[in-house]
Amino acid sequence: MKRGFLLVAAMLVAAVSLAGAQAKDWKPVLAKIDALSSFKDSDFSAEVTIVSVKPGEDDTTIVARYFRRDENEKFTIIMLKPDNQKGQGYFSVGDDLWFYDPESRKFAYSSLKDSFQDTDAQNSDFSSNSYEKDYDVTESGEAKLGAFDTYALTLVANSKTVAVAKRKIWIRKDNYLPLKEEHYSVSGRLMRTIAIPKYQTVNGRFVPVTELIVDNLKPGEKTQLSLGNVSISKLPDAVFTKEYLERVNQ
Repeated sequence: MKRGFLLVAAMLVAAVSLAGAQAKDWKPVLAKIDALSSFKDSDFSAEVTIVSVKPGEDDTTIVARYFRRDENEKFTIIMLKPDNQKGQGYFSVGDDLWFYDPESRKFAYSSLKDSFQDTDAQNSDFSSNSYEKDYDVTESGEAKLGAFDTYALTLVANSKTVAVAKRKIWIRKDNYLPLKEEHYSVSGRLMRTIAIPKYQTVNGRFVPVTELIVDNLKPGEKTQLSLGNVSISKLPDAVFTKEYLERVNQ
């Protein structure tokens, strides 16, 4: 009888703890996460190196110049390597994205949800995402991730325009930096797993300078993103236009 009572009591305590976690207002936490990596009061630029690994194929390396202006939800990308892709580029504002081909000198409308240059990265990975604005927390808990104590949160998009319908994120308790993400489809299928092992501090903001993306639908496929030459200096307005992509290829 005593053992049964203790089991029931333990279950009640667990239920109460879970209910408390669910009742917590997580919006301020999501706002803190956004603030750590947002550059609304400055511009952002970096050189991006993307290494794609696919079983049975040679590894491919892409190098690009990346410019972002969070205040206007814009980004521009110019391909530097390999040579057969040099000069190609992307320009995005809000949910709209265009791909520029210097050979045809034409723009093609694309989607933030599409793969970036046939890698496991998505075009949306380069945009200024907002957890607070775009997602609601539906589940929460605590977990140990390596040496770090984390909150494990399940986020569901509150709009169909959001590139990732559902995310599970692990954030450090001490500073709210995301360490790991899982991306799910609308049907709940696990699509990608992202590990973020390294951040760089830039003027009080945290930049994820290394990310490892694993394709959960294609075993063995993975992509590593690395950022270098990071800067938050003000950029000319012209950088965030379609005309800029045309001009740099002349």
